[in-house]
Amino acid sequence: MDIERKKHVYLAKLAEQAERYDEMVEAMKKVSKLDVELTVEERNLVSVGYKNVIGARRASWRILSSVEQKEEEYRQRVEDELAKICHDILTVIDYHLLPSASTGESTVFYQKMKGDYYRYLAEFKAGDDRKEAADQSLKAYEVANDTADSELPTTHPIRLGLALNFSVFYYEILNSPERACHLAKQAFDEAIAELDSLNEESYKDSTLIMQLLKDNLTLWTSDLPEEGGEQSKVEEPPPKS
Repeated sequence: MDIERKKHVYLAKLAEQAERYDEMVEAMKKVSKLDVELTVEERNLVSVGYKNVIGARRASWRILSSVEQKEEEYRQRVEDELAKICHDILTVIDYHLLPSASTGESTVFYQKMKGDYYRYLAEFKAGDDRKEAADQSLKAYEVANDTADSELPTTHPIRLGLALNFSVFYYEILNSPERACHLAKQAFDEAIAELDSLNEESYKDSTLIMQLLKDNLTLWTSDLPEEGGEQSKVEEPPPKS
């Protein structure tokens, strides 16, 4: 099993270098299905692969949605691809990654991922499907948040990344800027208070996400007094392995 695992990880890294993210995802799916606790490196390879695969389709969907004379059939095709990718990683998380997670850190990582991919579904779904995706996203983020509160320090980059994405969920999916601002500000303030305790290894990652939280707060608070204004689009930080 160990030789097989190493082979798939090697192929995933090779695919990442070649920017062949669909192949990267397939390689890491095989590692995930070995039902073992993934290393931090392997966990990040899963995240980066799926993030790039979904990212290209999300960008296409946003372009197509903004075109006045939409080509409905083509947009539907992109939506079908988006849904397939989301359901694919959500199945891997539920049946392989979460059951094999043995630490608070990995549990938060996978529950956050689960919240992210249900959020991506909610971005383009409508009616009951959108509500279901939003409900599932909220549930996963809340589980991740509760676990992070008890298991991870306030300056941990995964905890901060969760706060960033969870607040984006409140802002963009639930249209609740007040709740988004509260969540982002709380995470930022708590991390600032413990900044001296940050180790060198995670300092760069943590401070980058703290800056993104601050940027979002600046955008969102400037939007609050304006009625009927177009909401600023907020993007997540780029993934890295």
